[in-house]
Amino acid sequence: MNIPRMRTVPEASAELKALDEHTALTQCAIRRLVLDGKIKSVKAGRKHLINFDDLLSYLLDPFQEETPEEEAPAAAVTNISADRIESYKRNIGLVK
Repeated sequence: MNIPRMRTVPEASAELKALDEHTALTQCAIRRLVLDGKIKSVKAGRKHLINFDDLLSYLLDPFQEETPEEEAPAAAVTNISADRIESYKRNIGLVK
């Protein structure tokens, strides 16, 4: 059984810095990836826990194909009769 390496944003940033001391990826940038939904996270209290391996795989291929979400069916268009439109205009005072 492979246990995921879950890290908080500061821990992930520190571990990434240990792997590559010249990285330009900051805690703020990692947090933005989490909040934008580009990296999945689990919220534990006020902290976001991210899978460090998922972060690394995202960094290897940031333009990976995302699965499109299913679009909600379009609402049916209701035709309003001319009589009903005239009645509405009279009720709001547009036509006497």
